[in-house]
Amino acid sequence: MSTHVWDYLPEYKRERKDILEAVERVFESGQLVLGESVQGFEREFALYHGVPHCVGVDNGTNAVKLGLEALGVGAGDEVITVSNTAAPTVVAIDGARATPVFVDVREDDFLMDTSQVAAAITPRTKALLPVHLYGQCVEMAPLRRLAAEHGLAVLEDCAQAHGARHHGRLAGTMGDAAAFSFYPTKVLGAYGDGGAVITSGDAVEGDLRRLRYYGMEEVYYVVRTPGHNSRLDEVQAEILRRKLARLDDYIADRQAVAERYAEGLADLTGDGGLVLPSVAPGNDHVYYVYVVRHPRREQIIERLKAHDIHLNISYPWPVHTMTGFAHLGYAKGSLPVTERLAGEIFSLPMYPSLPRGLQDKVIGALRDVVTSL
Repeated sequence: MSTHVWDYLPEYKRERKDILEAVERVFESGQLVLGESVQGFEREFALYHGVPHCVGVDNGTNAVKLGLEALGVGAGDEVITVSNTAAPTVVAIDGARATPVFVDVREDDFLMDTSQVAAAITPRTKALLPVHLYGQCVEMAPLRRLAAEHGLAVLEDCAQAHGARHHGRLAGTMGDAAAFSFYPTKVLGAYGDGGAVITSGDAVEGDLRRLRYYGMEEVYYVVRTPGHNSRLDEVQAEILRRKLARLDDYIADRQAVAERYAEGLADLTGDGGLVLPSVAPGNDHVYYVYVVRHPRREQIIERLKAHDIHLNISYPWPVHTMTGFAHLGYAKGSLPVTERLAGEIFSLPMYPSLPRGLQDKVIGALRDVVTSL
């Protein structure tokens, strides 16, 4: 049986009845856009996080973009973030007409190196955008202090960290607003695209609702300020409502897979060996992806194909090295840790319904390959 880093079919077989009931409910409701399913999901997702507001949008990229715009970010502003992230984080900053400014990440857990942020702040800095990467949270206390000192907004990118906790606080509850993606691979994934922004700010929520709906407020065709068409779909919202009730179970299943990997691969670590995920102090890791590191990554990935195991790299090209962002002027070597990691990291299969037999297959094959190098 071919093994990939993600597969939704085992989950679908288990939850098919509930998923199809969700679709049927929407189709029979008489309202296919911004109806009760979206409103219900917004209430329930906000309640899960203990915040007053959630605004559903069409995807995670626009969740970041609209979140920035609702926090007052626009042309001429700078937003500090990382290059070791999925490109949509930075595409969204560009979409808000702002300029991304990169700091490096930490060697052990690959998260934003918050000690570098203060030096990156300029008079044009408007917001900090920490990316809670791979399933765990950035160290937030230093960012909150800097934001308060310099009058900056903080938007958390939680696309990979649904349900993750940092010193007991849920990802998304430690800044001014937080952006989520519900792309199918996510910890809380839809059966298509979807996103949301949560916030405790009443004014931010109002701006978000206008921004996602052309800039209109209540009365159709009356644009208050130009916005976008970025509405969360009713079908996806109803599916997400049902899956939200199972989110903590999904997380527990992911953590169990991670624990088996850690136990099965522990003796392959050491100088020059396999580096397993490091959980930062105070973090509860939800393992959106299980990212390991080895200096001979390419050989490992190629040899695993002989075992019919096909792996991904998250991420092989740091954003600052992409031609689309060459105008930012980051030279090779400007973010040394990010660039070094890009040549060594790769992701093992990780999803809640990953069969135990496939876990054993991955562990056994990886052991064989690494020990034979």
